[in-house]
Amino acid sequence: MKIVCTEPLGIGKPLFENLKSHYMQLGHSFQYYLDRNEDSAEMARRIGDAEVAVVSNIKLPREVLEKCPNLRYLSIAFTGLDHIDLDYCRERGIEVQNAAGYSTTAVSELALAMMIDVMRQITATDGTIRQGKGRGAMLGRELRGKTVGVIGTGAIGTAVIRLLLAFGCHVVAYNRSVHDEVLSLGVEYLPLEKLLEVSDIVTLHVPATAETNGMIGSEQLKRMKPTAILVNTARGPVCDIAAVAEALNTGVIAGAAFDVYEKEPPLESSHPLLSAQNCLCTPHIAFATEESFAERATIVFNHVDEWLARSR
Repeated sequence: MKIVCTEPLGIGKPLFENLKSHYMQLGHSFQYYLDRNEDSAEMARRIGDAEVAVVSNIKLPREVLEKCPNLRYLSIAFTGLDHIDLDYCRERGIEVQNAAGYSTTAVSELALAMMIDVMRQITATDGTIRQGKGRGAMLGRELRGKTVGVIGTGAIGTAVIRLLLAFGCHVVAYNRSVHDEVLSLGVEYLPLEKLLEVSDIVTLHVPATAETNGMIGSEQLKRMKPTAILVNTARGPVCDIAAVAEALNTGVIAGAAFDVYEKEPPLESSHPLLSAQNCLCTPHIAFATEESFAERATIVFNHVDEWLARSR
């Protein structure tokens, strides 16, 4: 079979050459690319007549997949699958498998880092000292003792909870189902409205689905404390971005930190969050660490090997 990896995945040529030798020994061909190209026509060309393709979060809509007539398996080097036309894949019998778990530590650590950055004004005061100024009257806030509402208690949400408890926070949670592991940590599940009302920090860890799309909008933001902070390292569409920017600029909430948006960065300079008050923005880096990318490569190509073994 022909196997193609459409992008570098952060693992480098030496590992790709090892993988190429591995698949050649198994009687397959393996092609890889050391640059990332999100153009639809180029993605269709790269996958071409391959039976197996590896891709991360580059969109694969129907019009791309229709040009890949031999495709039978997609190993997705990403946790979410909302960038893949899953309906078309089901129609064609193309199996799709994600790389769950590779970025749990990376995302949970960034979520905590963002909370601390916004509360202690780290990024803002870096700019202050570079302007030749001192602290002035700035006072930060500590994470210890704060009530943090965790929305979504899957693997990442649960990892965030464990870190928050280690920092001395009081944690409450919202999820469509109750998890015994989370309850065993002493965390109370609350209705979403109540969680928003009592939390000093709200952190999002839900997938992008029809149910979660826009789950944090103007009405939900108005339920939050005026001193509260919103952190989104989940998926951009979970929040009404314009509503968040307005809430920041009008003092409905005190701060926010976003790593995800309604589209992949780069963002236009006119994007509402870039000019919103007290909003920390990063270019979708939560999942991107040396350690997580190494783990991701292992998961992704183990999945390919397992599929090949099943398909003999």
